[in-house]
Amino acid sequence: MNKIKILWLLALLSSFPPLSTDMYLPAIPLLQKTWQQPLSMINLTLVGFFVSYCICLLFYGPLSDRFGRRPPLLAGIVIYILASLMCALSNNVFSLICFRVLQAAGGASASALALAISKDVYQGHERERVLAYIGVIMALAPMLAPVLGGWVMIWVSWQWIFVIQAVIGLAGWIGVYRMPETLAEPSDTTMIQTAGIYLQLLQNKRYLGFALLMSLVVLPHFAFIGGSADIYITRMGLSEQAFGWFFALNAAAIMAGSFACTRLLGRVRSRSLLTASFAGILLGGLVMVSDLVSGAWGLGLPMAITSFSFGLSRPPSNNLVLEQVERHAGAASSLLVFIYFMMGAFSMWLISLDWVDKVHLIGLLAAGCGGMLLFFWMIVSKKACTK
Repeated sequence: MNKIKILWLLALLSSFPPLSTDMYLPAIPLLQKTWQQPLSMINLTLVGFFVSYCICLLFYGPLSDRFGRRPPLLAGIVIYILASLMCALSNNVFSLICFRVLQAAGGASASALALAISKDVYQGHERERVLAYIGVIMALAPMLAPVLGGWVMIWVSWQWIFVIQAVIGLAGWIGVYRMPETLAEPSDTTMIQTAGIYLQLLQNKRYLGFALLMSLVVLPHFAFIGGSADIYITRMGLSEQAFGWFFALNAAAIMAGSFACTRLLGRVRSRSLLTASFAGILLGGLVMVSDLVSGAWGLGLPMAITSFSFGLSRPPSNNLVLEQVERHAGAASSLLVFIYFMMGAFSMWLISLDWVDKVHLIGLLAAGCGGMLLFFWMIVSKKACTK
């Protein structure tokens, strides 16, 4: 398999998480009505997915280092395919929660090992370009997934969303099966030694402190993911298709922020970029809480400001966290993603509770997190940022 085909395969594998979550969002209000369950219960299909995804991420990397990339990846995708089909056959919320947890356990292999394979196959600037292409796909997937999910519900039914995910998984499995093993020298590090590495990272106060602080930006972001379908469809009466376009606007804002960051790095100091990002998150939250815009755009426009700032902040903030470690950058990255998504899972649970005004709650999360980040960043930035 040549490098171009591997690039397309890596892009497909990297899109598993957003496709598995965002394509399903338009179906949440319908499942509430069909199964007569509160949103807090239905949203456990999202929360459970991310918790399972986070935990499994910590295992696939070490397993692939020891046994090669293909075996754990092939096994993980099989789990993902079977779980997706079982999700489609679910007739109650409890079975759907269980199968979503299993789906995440399998899907985590794809996104976790896509990065490792890119490191095996590509070198230097070529790998940077490949990761940039994958980043574009990762931004496009959450833009298109809810729109596709909404149209699937018109053409057939919500169950077909998971059937499509199974077909995508099958395409990924075939690609991995045809791909040669990319790991040249397997590691002899045991799982116990790997656990010791994670414990060392947890004892690194600077790494852990910055990881927890910089991960606060995900709270309004995941609250929007977990609550937007209920807000737009159930409370505002929009169609599933209209919801998909508003969600796509949010994803486009994140992509625009990430793209702006790539253009500004080198011209503007990382310290200044992070300051502007945190101020933007604060501004978006304040606009949302103040009710300056009414209706669906009252959430859509200020959330776009917050999401743009979120996308702008991720590259320099991730780099800042990883600069706090001298060894085991791979484990540090995995633990950072674990913290990131666990905070996201908490935020999804929080927004699923029976709040009177969920738009204001998202605004308060954005304003609170943005303000807290800006305050602490102004204190520590001179020492933390060397640029």
